[in-house]
Amino acid sequence: MDITIYHHPHCSNSRQTLAAIRAAGHAPRIVDYLIAPPSREELERMLAAAGMRPRAAMRTKESLYTELGLDGDAVSDAVLIDAMLAHPVLINRPFVLTPKGVRLCRPPETVREIL
Repeated sequence: MDITIYHHPHCSNSRQTLAAIRAAGHAPRIVDYLIAPPSREELERMLAAAGMRPRAAMRTKESLYTELGLDGDAVSDAVLIDAMLAHPVLINRPFVLTPKGVRLCRPPETVREIL
């Protein structure tokens, strides 16, 4: 199965999700999204496939989120996506893509839905 995980090795949820994928017998493509973030098109496709709006995929507890003024209700989806692309640390993790769907795997057990 073709699986991609947008991974951050210092994140326990990301590590647990990767372990669950491997325990299910898969060898995923691992993308350290802080080093190689998705393109705008990839991010928009992932959000659409997961049925998520950009704000739902953001790390709202990051100080940068507030510093950039992203916490207001009037901030558009396009501005949120721009911020995630400019500052990948704002993208919540891990996103997992499989032929069965795309999920933000928080909690890690969510990955089972698409394996």
